[in-house]
Amino acid sequence: MRMRNILATSLAAATLVAVPYGLAADNPHPRPVVYVTSQNLYYDSIVVADPIPPVGPFQLLEMGPNGLQTEFGKGDRGYVGGRWMEDIDGDGTYHYFVCPLLGKGRPNP
Repeated sequence: MRMRNILATSLAAATLVAVPYGLAADNPHPRPVVYVTSQNLYYDSIVVADPIPPVGPFQLLEMGPNGLQTEFGKGDRGYVGGRWMEDIDGDGTYHYFVCPLLGKGRPNP
C-alpha cells in the first residue's frame, strides 16, 4: 500500500509539472495552471497538501486540451477550495490533494 501511495504521489506531481505554467505579476516563481471550463479562465495554483485522505468534498481535476482543467472555480457553487481528486491511471483509483486556485482568473496562460 505504501508503494502505491508513493507511485500515486509521483504521478500526480509529474502531471502538475507537465502542464503549462503561469507567472503571477507579483510572483516570479512558476506555478501550475488550472483551466476552469465554466468560466473560460485560467488560474495559477500551488500544491499545499499532497496526498490527503479521501474524506470530505472533492472536485474532479483532469487533463484536458488546455492542460489541467476542472468545471468549477473561485466564486462558483461547485468549487470546494482546491480539494481535488484525480484519476491518475484511468482505472477509477483517485489521488486526493489540496491545490487552491490563486488570484483572479485570466483569459489565457
